[in-house]
Amino acid sequence: MDGIGVSVSIEVYRDAWGVPHLRAADPEELAFAQGRTTARDRAWQLEVERHRARGTSAAFLGAAELDWDAFVRRARLADTARRCFERLDRTDPATAAWVRAYADGVNDGLAEGAGRAPEFAGTGLAPGRWEPWTPLAVWLSTHILFAGFPTKLWRDEVARRLGEEWTELFATDGPGTAGSNGWVVAGGRTASGAALVAGDPHRFIEAPGVYQQIRLACPEYDVVGLAVPGVPGLAHFGHAGPVAWAITNAMADYQDLYRERLRRLPDGTVEALGPDGWAPAAAHTETVGVADAEPVEVEVIETDRGPVIIGGPLDGSAEWEGLSLRHPPRVTGELGFGTLPALLRARTVADVDAALDGWVEPVNVVQAADTRGGLLHRVAGHVPVRDRANSLRVVPAWDPAHAWADAPAPLPRAEVRGHAVMANARGLAAPLGVEFAPPHRAARIDELLRASAAWTPETTAAIHRDTDNPSAARLLEAVRRAGEDPVAGATGEAAAVVGTETDGAAGAVDAAPGDAAALASAGLTMSPGPGGGRTARLSPAGSDVRRRLLGWDRRMDAESVDAGLYAAVRGAVVRRLAGHEAFAALREPAPYPELFRPWLALGPRVAFALETLLVAGPVPAGDVDRIVREALDEVGAGEPPAAWGVTHRLAPWQALPDPDDDRWPGLGGDHDCVLSTSSVPGWTDRSARASAARYVWDLADRERSGWIVPFGASGVPGDPHHRDQLPLWLRGELAPVTTDWQKLTKEQG
Repeated sequence: MDGIGVSVSIEVYRDAWGVPHLRAADPEELAFAQGRTTARDRAWQLEVERHRARGTSAAFLGAAELDWDAFVRRARLADTARRCFERLDRTDPATAAWVRAYADGVNDGLAEGAGRAPEFAGTGLAPGRWEPWTPLAVWLSTHILFAGFPTKLWRDEVARRLGEEWTELFATDGPGTAGSNGWVVAGGRTASGAALVAGDPHRFIEAPGVYQQIRLACPEYDVVGLAVPGVPGLAHFGHAGPVAWAITNAMADYQDLYRERLRRLPDGTVEALGPDGWAPAAAHTETVGVADAEPVEVEVIETDRGPVIIGGPLDGSAEWEGLSLRHPPRVTGELGFGTLPALLRARTVADVDAALDGWVEPVNVVQAADTRGGLLHRVAGHVPVRDRANSLRVVPAWDPAHAWADAPAPLPRAEVRGHAVMANARGLAAPLGVEFAPPHRAARIDELLRASAAWTPETTAAIHRDTDNPSAARLLEAVRRAGEDPVAGATGEAAAVVGTETDGAAGAVDAAPGDAAALASAGLTMSPGPGGGRTARLSPAGSDVRRRLLGWDRRMDAESVDAGLYAAVRGAVVRRLAGHEAFAALREPAPYPELFRPWLALGPRVAFALETLLVAGPVPAGDVDRIVREALDEVGAGEPPAAWGVTHRLAPWQALPDPDDDRWPGLGGDHDCVLSTSSVPGWTDRSARASAARYVWDLADRERSGWIVPFGASGVPGDPHHRDQLPLWLRGELAPVTTDWQKLTKEQG
């Protein structure tokens, strides 16, 4: 492919937003052009992702990335990518050549792109070289935590410390950690008579963004869509003219953790206990470089189940336990990349459907529509068939009951009747998973779609902006009860809550139930209860907070002060629940690497399961009512909360720390709104998770489609298109999709 770098058959155009529109003589030249253009626009992002996929990012980003690099080495992600590419090269050489052309294009454009990116000079990083398997490694590292296997560590801890009966108490059905939305509207319910496909994937927001707007055109196809930088084609979202497709996370469970018993023999080799007894395990040592620190040695061990990602011998012990990870690409050598060029060639939903039969990871719910009236709503991916216990907990490696069946699970599909919605909720993919997002977003989108039979791209885009917060209903009901005749004083020891930095939240309170002074300091008053006892009543300030919340319209608008008030009360409730004695056993840190702490911290778990914990769990109902009253009084006694958008600010991840993160703008929406902008109630109002892109694909006229990303088409600071889409994204508006070559500007050179 070396000659393609100067081929006159490759043309690069830009629209008004700097989005690249690429045209080439054939798919391989086009893949080369995609790689080269991406390297020019996003060299720093590409090199960060390449290093993260190889476990070498700490060498220039510092010790904060050491845990990630060690995990990537132990999980053998780069080796899995090599295996998958070698298999692809044997079984589908045309796709392998296409992927290789993309990597060649990245190499061709990387030096130029690095010269435009100041981060290289700032870190001393020199651009490296992409191997043909690097795009597969980037895909793996981007999605290895997508299925949330660390949740199994959490369930193990809950069962061990709190009791087996509470294993699924914090299940994300109420509420969840996902926020993606997608819907398809059949032509019979649109103004044009042609279908619409719309939605917005939610991920942790990164700057530059995780999705890249791009157009790929050659004699075989002409497709606009959202690419993952570092990966060829348009895996998730695309509009080819006669057909369009989109996905959301199916919330399927397809990764298992096994508890391994390991031993080192006198000759230094390692064995693992399996169903048939002790068997050799592969073992070697790798060195992880760390900027401004000594390198770290990591032992990489792999059993018949998979790589050991957690645990090592203590104090030189010859026997120890560890946890191995088993997931489909490592087992089968398949990643599903043959699907990518097939999607680009698709002309009907039948073509999309056939292409997706080869998909592997992550497991997605797919929707598609075509100009012939075809509609598609199905799950795509590889879900192993095994014992249900595998999906819930860490399982013993030596028990044959936890082996995988040879064939994967059948994948559900459904007929589209008028419209169909996908929002990570329990539904189509229910047989394949354990925890799903709560039904709020899916139900709200369904409700909105039923209100019209004449949808247009413009009215459809308005659904993205909906800020109604259905998940507030349960807490608001508890707030309503707080003003009823007070019950007897709380039984048991009250919450000992650790004050934690929050945005716009009052401090926590440490009080015992009979401590009048402590209650008074929180703004509570005491009154005689039945039989001469004492009962907590709401203070006047707490009563005022209650009154305002009961009159609130439940919309999490950025300018809404009442939404800010609700968030402050919710945060106070979460902190007090997390501090309740019933959860004392879960407050001790779990013995796992820091990388997995987001899944293992009690506070966020309580925050995301608040709806459930208000009505179920080990905290007595009387204590829940007391906690809500205390929270109302706490907020009432503090500084009046600001409008929601003052504290609910965007907080994107960046490879290099942002010295001025206060400049990021405020947001509307909330975790369970259609405008899903997630924070961690009780700990921070800042939102690290939101729409990584939004789109509306119009099957009547592709130029009436719209799309948006949080920042812009360029990853280069100072470029006019670095963050020019941010104002539109904040307003919930879409940039137009332009496909007329005459309206584009041809790039020279």
